[in-house]
Amino acid sequence: MSVTVRAASLADASLIYQFVRDLADYEKLLHEVDATQADIRRDLFGEAPRAFCDIAEADGQPVGFALWFYNYSTFRGRHGIYLEDLFVRPQARGAGAGKALLRRLAQRCVEEGLARLEWAVLDWNAPSIAFYDSLGAAPMNDWITRRLTGEALERLAGS
Repeated sequence: MSVTVRAASLADASLIYQFVRDLADYEKLLHEVDATQADIRRDLFGEAPRAFCDIAEADGQPVGFALWFYNYSTFRGRHGIYLEDLFVRPQARGAGAGKALLRRLAQRCVEEGLARLEWAVLDWNAPSIAFYDSLGAAPMNDWITRRLTGEALERLAGS
């Protein structure tokens, strides 16, 4: 199986949306998806995109995606990439698509002089954690993610 990675285009909006739903289903979070294909079109391919996507293809067929955006490290004084989503269809896992997507992001970091590539993984996702460990990714055990959403976000915004 030959794996290639390409930048996503507007024509991929429905594919990206399906990958998002497939990932959410895998993570048992499909009930939390309220994004739409229109959101994907606007935010990845609109006038001023703030998120970007790469598509992995195996033998010419799309099998996975990486959705990412630039962040900034005040400590390093440089931008980095935050990988929001990485997903490879189950039937294509083990063929190198995930590694190819991460390799492309690592190449972008090196080419653009970015400080780091980082992401989060669910603590129960042992196969993904083992895969990331095999690449040399370091766990950030001292950091705990916090999130404001829904009512809590509205409440803070209104105070």
